[in-house]
Amino acid sequence: MHPICELNTAKCMKIQEVAEHSADGMANEQLSRAEALACSGCRHACHVMLYSDTKSLLFGRTPINHIILMQMRFDGLLGFPGGFVNPSQESLEAGLCRELQEELGVALSISEDDHLDARHAPGTASCPRLITHFYVKKLKEEQIKEVEQAAVSTARDHGQEVLGMVRVPLYTTKSGGGLSSFLSHTFIANARTQLIDTLLRLHLLAPEDLHKALKNSLKTNTQSAVDLKATLALAKPERDHS
Repeated sequence: MHPICELNTAKCMKIQEVAEHSADGMANEQLSRAEALACSGCRHACHVMLYSDTKSLLFGRTPINHIILMQMRFDGLLGFPGGFVNPSQESLEAGLCRELQEELGVALSISEDDHLDARHAPGTASCPRLITHFYVKKLKEEQIKEVEQAAVSTARDHGQEVLGMVRVPLYTTKSGGGLSSFLSHTFIANARTQLIDTLLRLHLLAPEDLHKALKNSLKTNTQSAVDLKATLALAKPERDHS
């Protein structure tokens, strides 16, 4: 169990309901570490949220407060650093550290104490019985910057499996952008719910601010669908009139 405070307010429950609605029917049954490892025939994937506090300001006026790292994957989806681990050959943490070395280009120490939860991921044809393990590791801001630099300069997977690291904007701009726009993107498996759940558990964002961002994100998704339909005509193959 990760040493963080659990939230049990009605408002937070509403936020998680919105998040689960946004996640397209994802399976959210939480498992203990022991239950997850005892699952026969299941595959395991381990990912970690690296974050730090910061006093920096956006445009010199908007507090950023926290830096949270995610990444743009090879498939165009947003996710957290990590990957598949085979518990019969290595511990979950050892496998996660190996994946981080490949994707971030740095050696990070991840322990069982950093394990937050385990859940069944939405089933797919290629991996119908997948359990995702989620870890949270707090670093200093200088360490976060070192990770970002190494991910570009020394990481083996940069430009291939990982297209780039991104920071999660926890603020809202005057025009309504920021976190709500970020949450409207498409995430791999249950990464979006992992992010939202952790923001609540670690008190990194006020519940009312997160709830507002999620509601605005749903509106953004609706508008995005309209925009995609409008641009579909631009990519329509020309008919051969010869």
